[in-house]
Amino acid sequence: MAEIKDPENTIIMETSKGKVVIQLLPDLAPGHVARIKELTREGAYDGVVFHRVIEDFMAQTGDVQYGKTGGKDFNPARAGMGGSDKPDLKAEFSNMSHVRGTCSMARSQMPNSANSQFFICFTDAPWLNKQYSVWGQVIEGMENIDKIKRGEPVRDPDTIVSMKVAADA
Repeated sequence: MAEIKDPENTIIMETSKGKVVIQLLPDLAPGHVARIKELTREGAYDGVVFHRVIEDFMAQTGDVQYGKTGGKDFNPARAGMGGSDKPDLKAEFSNMSHVRGTCSMARSQMPNSANSQFFICFTDAPWLNKQYSVWGQVIEGMENIDKIKRGEPVRDPDTIVSMKVAADA
Protein backbone atom coordinates (compact mmCIF):
# COMPACT_ATOMS: atom_id res chain seq x y z
CA MET A 1 0.00 0.00 0.00
CA ALA A 2 1.11 3.56 -0.68
CA GLU A 3 2.62 5.32 2.30
CA ILE A 4 0.14 7.86 3.65
CA LYS A 5 2.27 10.78 4.83
CA ASP A 6 -0.60 13.20 5.60
CA PRO A 7 -3.80 11.33 6.63
CA GLU A 8 -5.79 14.57 6.89
CA ASN A 9 -5.05 15.26 3.22
CA THR A 10 -5.46 11.76 1.81
CA ILE A 11 -8.67 10.19 0.47
CA ILE A 12 -9.32 6.45 0.47
CA MET A 13 -11.93 5.73 -2.20
CA GLU A 14 -13.32 2.22 -2.44
CA THR A 15 -14.82 1.73 -5.90
CA SER A 16 -16.75 -1.19 -7.35
CA LYS A 17 -13.42 -2.04 -9.09
CA GLY A 18 -11.16 -1.72 -6.02
CA LYS A 19 -9.38 0.74 -3.76
CA VAL A 20 -7.94 4.08 -4.91
CA VAL A 21 -5.80 6.36 -2.72
CA ILE A 22 -5.73 10.07 -3.57
CA GLN A 23 -3.24 12.60 -2.19
CA LEU A 24 -5.01 15.93 -1.73
CA LEU A 25 -3.27 19.17 -2.75
CA PRO A 26 -4.49 21.84 -0.29
CA ASP A 27 -1.70 24.27 -1.20
CA LEU A 28 -2.89 24.22 -4.83
CA ALA A 29 -6.67 24.38 -4.35
CA PRO A 30 -7.59 24.96 -0.69
CA GLY A 31 -11.28 25.65 -1.35
CA HIS A 32 -11.72 22.58 -3.54
CA VAL A 33 -9.85 20.31 -1.11
CA ALA A 34 -12.02 21.62 1.74
CA ARG A 35 -15.18 20.86 -0.30
CA ILE A 36 -14.03 17.33 -1.23
CA LYS A 37 -13.24 16.60 2.43
CA GLU A 38 -16.53 18.13 3.62
CA LEU A 39 -18.63 16.05 1.20
CA THR A 40 -16.54 12.96 1.92
CA ARG A 41 -17.04 13.32 5.67
CA GLU A 42 -20.81 13.74 5.12
CA GLY A 43 -20.88 10.45 3.17
CA ALA A 44 -22.15 12.35 0.13
CA TYR A 45 -19.94 10.45 -2.34
CA ASP A 46 -20.81 6.97 -1.04
CA GLY A 47 -22.83 5.16 -3.74
CA VAL A 48 -22.23 7.78 -6.46
CA VAL A 49 -21.84 6.44 -10.02
CA PHE A 50 -19.11 7.15 -12.57
CA HIS A 51 -21.56 8.66 -15.07
CA ARG A 52 -19.21 9.83 -17.85
CA VAL A 53 -16.17 7.72 -18.69
CA ILE A 54 -14.27 8.42 -21.90
CA GLU A 55 -11.56 6.05 -23.16
CA ASP A 56 -8.06 7.59 -23.20
CA PHE A 57 -9.36 10.66 -21.36
CA MET A 58 -11.06 10.52 -17.97
CA ALA A 59 -13.63 9.04 -15.56
CA GLN A 60 -16.15 11.54 -14.14
CA THR A 61 -18.17 11.08 -10.94
CA GLY A 62 -19.34 13.10 -7.96
CA ASP A 63 -22.93 14.05 -8.85
CA VAL A 64 -24.20 13.67 -5.28
CA GLN A 65 -27.69 14.82 -6.32
CA TYR A 66 -28.69 12.68 -9.33
CA GLY A 67 -25.84 10.16 -9.35
CA LYS A 68 -26.13 8.73 -5.83
CA THR A 69 -27.59 5.22 -5.99
CA GLY A 70 -30.26 4.92 -3.34
CA GLY A 71 -30.46 8.71 -3.01
CA LYS A 72 -33.88 10.41 -3.03
CA ASP A 73 -33.15 12.16 -6.36
CA PHE A 74 -31.19 9.31 -8.02
CA ASN A 75 -31.84 9.44 -11.75
CA PRO A 76 -29.33 7.76 -14.10
CA ALA A 77 -30.63 9.85 -17.03
CA ARG A 78 -29.79 13.06 -15.12
CA ALA A 79 -26.50 11.93 -13.54
CA GLY A 80 -23.96 14.60 -14.37
CA MET A 81 -26.47 17.46 -14.18
CA GLY A 82 -26.49 17.90 -10.41
CA GLY A 83 -24.30 18.84 -7.51
CA SER A 84 -24.50 19.33 -3.78
CA ASP A 85 -26.67 21.81 -1.90
CA LYS A 86 -23.53 23.87 -1.19
CA PRO A 87 -22.61 26.98 -3.19
CA ASP A 88 -20.44 26.66 -6.30
CA LEU A 89 -16.71 27.17 -5.82
CA LYS A 90 -14.48 29.97 -7.05
CA ALA A 91 -12.00 28.61 -9.63
CA GLU A 92 -8.53 27.75 -8.30
CA PHE A 93 -6.66 27.22 -11.56
CA SER A 94 -2.95 26.46 -11.25
CA ASN A 95 0.12 25.50 -13.24
CA MET A 96 -0.32 21.82 -12.23
CA SER A 97 -0.57 19.70 -15.37
CA HIS A 98 -3.42 17.27 -16.00
CA VAL A 99 -1.50 13.99 -16.18
CA ARG A 100 -2.45 10.35 -15.58
CA GLY A 101 -4.08 10.14 -12.14
CA THR A 102 -4.84 13.85 -11.78
CA CYS A 103 -8.07 14.59 -9.87
CA SER A 104 -9.75 17.79 -11.01
CA MET A 105 -13.14 19.45 -10.60
CA ALA A 106 -15.75 19.25 -13.32
CA ARG A 107 -17.60 22.46 -14.14
CA SER A 108 -19.84 24.08 -16.73
CA GLN A 109 -18.59 26.71 -19.20
CA MET A 110 -18.52 29.14 -16.26
CA PRO A 111 -15.13 28.98 -14.49
CA ASN A 112 -16.66 29.44 -11.01
CA SER A 113 -19.24 26.64 -11.35
CA ALA A 114 -17.47 23.61 -9.79
CA ASN A 115 -19.50 22.07 -6.97
CA SER A 116 -19.19 18.33 -6.21
CA GLN A 117 -18.40 16.59 -9.50
CA PHE A 118 -14.84 15.61 -10.33
CA PHE A 119 -12.86 13.55 -12.79
CA ILE A 120 -9.72 11.43 -12.77
CA CYS A 121 -7.50 11.51 -15.87
CA PHE A 122 -6.62 8.18 -17.53
CA THR A 123 -3.91 9.89 -19.59
CA ASP A 124 -2.26 13.28 -19.93
CA ALA A 125 -4.80 15.96 -20.95
CA PRO A 126 -2.75 19.16 -21.45
CA TRP A 127 -5.68 21.04 -23.06
CA LEU A 128 -7.30 21.12 -19.58
CA ASN A 129 -4.31 22.84 -17.95
CA LYS A 130 -5.06 26.19 -16.27
CA GLN A 131 -8.79 25.74 -17.03
CA TYR A 132 -9.87 23.27 -14.33
CA SER A 133 -9.07 23.18 -10.61
CA VAL A 134 -6.68 20.33 -9.80
CA TRP A 135 -7.16 19.16 -6.21
CA GLY A 136 -5.52 15.72 -5.98
CA GLN A 137 -3.38 12.97 -7.47
CA VAL A 138 -3.96 9.20 -7.39
CA ILE A 139 -1.01 7.62 -5.53
CA GLU A 140 -2.35 4.06 -5.49
CA GLY A 141 -5.01 2.07 -7.35
CA MET A 142 -4.91 3.72 -10.77
CA GLU A 143 -5.29 0.21 -12.22
CA ASN A 144 -8.75 0.15 -10.61
CA ILE A 145 -9.71 3.45 -12.25
CA ASP A 146 -8.56 1.91 -15.56
CA LYS A 147 -11.16 -0.89 -15.07
CA ILE A 148 -14.16 1.46 -14.78
CA LYS A 149 -16.81 0.88 -17.48
CA ARG A 150 -16.77 3.41 -20.33
CA GLY A 151 -19.69 5.35 -21.75
CA GLU A 152 -21.44 8.68 -22.13
CA PRO A 153 -23.68 7.84 -20.34
CA VAL A 154 -22.39 4.58 -18.86
CA ARG A 155 -24.72 1.56 -18.90
CA ASP A 156 -24.76 -0.17 -15.50
CA PRO A 157 -22.07 2.21 -14.17
CA ASP A 158 -19.40 1.50 -11.60
CA THR A 159 -19.69 3.35 -8.30
CA ILE A 160 -17.79 4.90 -5.44
CA VAL A 161 -18.70 2.35 -2.76
CA SER A 162 -17.26 4.57 -0.01
CA MET A 163 -14.97 7.54 0.28
CA LYS A 164 -13.13 8.42 3.50
CA VAL A 165 -10.51 10.91 4.64
CA ALA A 166 -7.63 8.66 5.76
CA ALA A 167 -7.48 10.42 9.16
CA ASP A 168 -11.04 9.15 9.80
CA ALA A 169 -10.58 5.63 8.39
